Amino acid sequence: MRTKGLGYYIGRVLFYALVVFIVIYSVFPFYWAVVSSFKTSDALFSANPSFLPTPFTLTHYQNVFSGAAFGQNLINSLIVAGGATLICLVLGVLAAYALGRLRFPPKNAVLYIVLAMTMFPQVSVLSGMFVLLRETNLFNTHAGLILSYLLFTLPFTVWVLTGYFRGLPRELEEAAYVDGASPMQTLVQVMLPLTGPGLVTTGLLAFIAAWNEYLFALTFTIGNNVRTVPVAIASFGGATPFEIPWGSIMAASVVVTVPLVILVLIFQQRIVAGLTAGAVKG
Repeated sequence: MRTKGLGYYIGRVLFYALVVFIVIYSVFPFYWAVVSSFKTSDALFSANPSFLPTPFTLTHYQNVFSGAAFGQNLINSLIVAGGATLICLVLGVLAAYALGRLRFPPKNAVLYIVLAMTMFPQVSVLSGMFVLLRETNLFNTHAGLILSYLLFTLPFTVWVLTGYFRGLPRELEEAAYVDGASPMQTLVQVMLPLTGPGLVTTGLLAFIAAWNEYLFALTFTIGNNVRTVPVAIASFGGATPFEIPWGSIMAASVVVTVPLVILVLIFQQRIVAGLTAGAVKG
């Protein structure tokens, strides 16, 4: 049997060292935010910072939830992100099914236009969206934010689901047509039940993008009635205009990040399956 040389073991050591480095590099910022959220304000600015929350305190979390505004901001984010995700999934499924399964001449051109929409920076459409929302009386409303969030969630959803629909067996679709089903019936009753991983993947990623969005929420909202969590965290103020309440900011960041982490951990297998199916078979 052929023995493994020194180069093999060196390569394995370097590989695992790289994996450890990537994990630490990715996880450490969140770990530091969690630790900082449980430290006292004096410990946060200590000359010898500790990697453990010593002394331990819940003051920052109490400060975050002591006022009703942050709770309202959480509800606003949930409404806007959930609404944008639901609408982009409904519209995205219809568009992706047409682009992935049906035959019509400008299909490829439409698909590339959808892809091009994802390349525009948000700031390039900011003024146009502001005028549109103001003229339609949607400025500073949940509906206005949901409409603006569709600009970056819908193209992504259509692009990913199109590749997923293309990978589904055509025989199932043809059998449904033979039985007299219409394209809509085929989509709802035959194809849609098979797109679970793809829907979970695109829906969760679209929800995360909408949940973390800052620029549109900052520009198109006034006050806490509609303001979302990212803008609320950025507007935290200290006892004086020159003080930045890092402890409260870390605590609020942990509160809004932990649910997303839990969702990703729960649906991680479906996320990987959805992305792999869309990438390989599309």
